[in-house]
Amino acid sequence: MLKVKAGQLDQLGLLFERYNRPLYGFFFKLTCDQEVSEDLVQNVFVRIIKYRHTYKGDGKFSTWMYHMARNLFADHYRKEKRRGYKEDVETADRYYQNEENAERSKIASEELDMLQLALNKLPEDKKEILVLSKYQGMKYKDIADLLDLTESAVKVRIFRALKELKVCYEKLEYEVVKP
Repeated sequence: MLKVKAGQLDQLGLLFERYNRPLYGFFFKLTCDQEVSEDLVQNVFVRIIKYRHTYKGDGKFSTWMYHMARNLFADHYRKEKRRGYKEDVETADRYYQNEENAERSKIASEELDMLQLALNKLPEDKKEILVLSKYQGMKYKDIADLLDLTESAVKVRIFRALKELKVCYEKLEYEVVKP
C-alpha cells in the first residue's frame, strides 16, 4: 500500500488480488446480494485510490481497508434509505453421485441457510462484528482498532452477538419444526 500511496498505482492489482475475496465475503454476509457486494468491493478499491494519501502505514493495511469498507457500506444503505436485507439466500444446485453425501450436503446447506437467516435478523452492529470475527477471521485487536473499542469490549460484544444469534437460530429451527 505504501507503493500505491507513492504513486505506483499498478501495485493496486496485487492488493486487489489479495483482498477482493475477503471483502466480497464481508459484504455478501452483510447484504446477501451478489451484485451489490461486487459493486461495493469495486468501490472500496476506488476509494483506496482516491484516499491513498490518508494511509499512514503505522497499522495493518487490512484494518484501514475494512474501516473504509464499513464506511462505504453505511453510505450505501443510507443512500438507498433501506434497512432490511433479503431474507432468501440463493443456493447453488448440489448434485452428487453418492446419495449419502448428497443428503449430508443438503442438511449442511439447510443449516447454513438457516444460520444466514438468523444472522440477518441481528441488529447491524452485532451482525457486523460477527462477520468480521467469524467469517473474515479478523483478530480481536484488529476489530478493536477498526471499531475504536478495547479488545475486552470486542470480546463482550462478540459473546453477546453469539448468544443472540443462537436465540434467533433456535427460533427459526422451532418455526421449521412446528409449521
